[in-house]
Amino acid sequence: MRSSRFNCCPPRFRWFRASWSPKHDAALQMLPKPEAPDADEIDGIPFEEKIKEPNILIIRNINPCIEENGLHHRTSKYEIMRRDLFPQLVVRRGQHFKLDITLSRPYDDEKDGISFIFVVEDEEKPSHGNGTMVAVPLLKNPDRYLPWNVVLHSIDGNVITVNVLTPPDTIVAKWRMDVDTRIIDDGAYSYSWETRIYILFNPWSKHDQVYLKSEEWREESVMNDVGLLFRGTYNRIKPVIWKYDQFETDVLDCSLYLVHAVGNVKAHNRSDPVKITRALAAAVNSADDNGAVMGNWSTDHSGGTAPTKWIGSMEILQKFYKKKKPVKYGQCWVFSGVLTTICRALGIPARTVTNYSSAHDTQNSLTVDYFMDEKGSIMEELNSDSIWNFHVWNEVWMTRPDLGRIYSGWQAIDATPQELSENAYRCGPASVVAVKEGEILRSHDTNFVFAEVNADKIFWRWNGPTQPLKLLRKDIYGIGKLILTKAAGSFEREDITSTYKYAEKSDEERTTMLKALRQSENLFSRYYLNEDFNDIYFHFNLLDDVKIGEPFEVSLAMRNRSKTREYCVSVILRVDVVTYMGKVGDSVKKDYFKTFVKPESTHEVKLTVRYDEYGKRIIDQCAFNISCLASIEDTKFEYYAQDDFRIRKPDIKILLRETPVENTEFTADISVENPLPIPLKKGEFTIEGPGIDEKIKLKVKTVQPGEKAKGEFKFTPPRTGRFAVAAKFVCKEMDDVDGFIMILVEPKKEQNGQL
Repeated sequence: MRSSRFNCCPPRFRWFRASWSPKHDAALQMLPKPEAPDADEIDGIPFEEKIKEPNILIIRNINPCIEENGLHHRTSKYEIMRRDLFPQLVVRRGQHFKLDITLSRPYDDEKDGISFIFVVEDEEKPSHGNGTMVAVPLLKNPDRYLPWNVVLHSIDGNVITVNVLTPPDTIVAKWRMDVDTRIIDDGAYSYSWETRIYILFNPWSKHDQVYLKSEEWREESVMNDVGLLFRGTYNRIKPVIWKYDQFETDVLDCSLYLVHAVGNVKAHNRSDPVKITRALAAAVNSADDNGAVMGNWSTDHSGGTAPTKWIGSMEILQKFYKKKKPVKYGQCWVFSGVLTTICRALGIPARTVTNYSSAHDTQNSLTVDYFMDEKGSIMEELNSDSIWNFHVWNEVWMTRPDLGRIYSGWQAIDATPQELSENAYRCGPASVVAVKEGEILRSHDTNFVFAEVNADKIFWRWNGPTQPLKLLRKDIYGIGKLILTKAAGSFEREDITSTYKYAEKSDEERTTMLKALRQSENLFSRYYLNEDFNDIYFHFNLLDDVKIGEPFEVSLAMRNRSKTREYCVSVILRVDVVTYMGKVGDSVKKDYFKTFVKPESTHEVKLTVRYDEYGKRIIDQCAFNISCLASIEDTKFEYYAQDDFRIRKPDIKILLRETPVENTEFTADISVENPLPIPLKKGEFTIEGPGIDEKIKLKVKTVQPGEKAKGEFKFTPPRTGRFAVAAKFVCKEMDDVDGFIMILVEPKKEQNGQL
């Protein structure tokens, strides 16, 4: 078969006879077109002779204008656009892209007809009706009545330049393109272009549903390929680097695969960011559809990678795309990081969001209920609701024509499998505006997100199945204590709590809560604390900024406001390990106190916990549940309080020996302190950064208390720009230790007139 060459890729030729249809109303007649029995001949005439006929218009080459289109569409960073061989074209919908087409002879617009047929590649039965096949004639001027336009821009000898304009609601997918030529009352020729056209959402286009006016946030939520996730607790915030890498190898193809094959989004819905993000919230987890990431909240991560060891999304998505099997393992921040990558790859503005003290309301009651025994222990067998120390989800930006303009803007979506929504483990998109205003009936899953940030927390004393519950305490401020995201343009955190809820203790906050309750179908009773007894004022406290290895202390101060009466108070202080999902584990330490508080005086009881008491019981992310139960004799009044507490781990330090320059090898030093009173054994650093194709692993010898684990590594940045170098450190005695450094890679300086 004879072929021409374009980027070393032989295109397929098809020859056929057909009547010219300028408007291409019958799009199906364009496909299929039979192959010639011998491509070296056309109608029995040798190829070399046939192309000499003046009446034949043959396409010899199509230049995708990679550099120019990449610049105008802000898609130059995609790996498939940067390939030396066989680059693919990535563009954004709603704006034109340029093609240079080389013909066998000059184009004559009086007798030559050229049409373009665009087809969604992964659609089994493309059709004009569902928008997956579009036939467009080449025009001199745009036709405003046609959703797609291909307009002749210029003619230079045998080369024509055309501008292809796609509508702002184009299906987001990988498209293929055929070009048909026809001379009036003569034969026709069809050229199938091997280059594929990836059409993405366009947050720069005012007519696109994902248009985002803020240039700062467009750059952050679409173009930034590295960010921060926040873990820990509201009073022990832990920023963690996450490499989104949305432009890297296979990430875009995997994202489209998750939409179409796993999310099962029908063709006509693949232009709608509401439908796509809802499907992706289900497709990222593997709970019910063999999606990208398998969740695991246990301490056994054999057969996979522990969630705390992931540094970014690229490896996860590449593994999934290669094997089409869920990657092991993830927890909420991993699901969120991967979902951010996918949305940004598709052109949907997305950011990760952390909610501290996040409620998981299983009963849709807008309350989180805890049942305690007489010892102050939480009765796990009775508790289905929970409060996570932190929970990470996503926000995506779009208008909401299904809800109304007022509900446009940031929308909450969540890929962590928690509760079924329309028979799939997913959540959202829920309008953040609707959440703040208590409009819990607005789609999708607004009631669940509202409870996550604004539920009431109620503690009950369980005295047995035949005894009534006793209200110990109601905490209307304990949920959604802090909601954070990475700030645009900097590696700082931004407090977005006020976008989800009115200020605690404000009239608006309580009004919104009552408004939500009136809309709820759950009739769970709402109670308030009995304020009749107020002689004793309790203040529950714990020390701040405790580093792992150090002891810590919790205390309860009791102030007697009575001028005449002394009270006898019994107190139980306890410390339990807890997962970040709020599930209480083993008891670390507890103590019982009985004390008399004299009139107009303050008395304090303390519980000190040493490393040898908590070190071997640490699970998950060094989180503890600190609680106290105080009973005042004679009055039968009981006070209960609890808080989340996280011990701080050391940060990895990375230092560059020189300023990094593109395509030049550099050395960096890496270290981390051993804060424990015991040696660290069999430690290992894992490092990712620019020019590091596979993770660097550095093993470390035994590190004594107070000393540092040290190492050095080399890397060669392949290009200029701002990059993250990220690292993890693990050993048997201390895991989930990380650190990062942002570097600016400079271009090579000129030497003797040469670069």
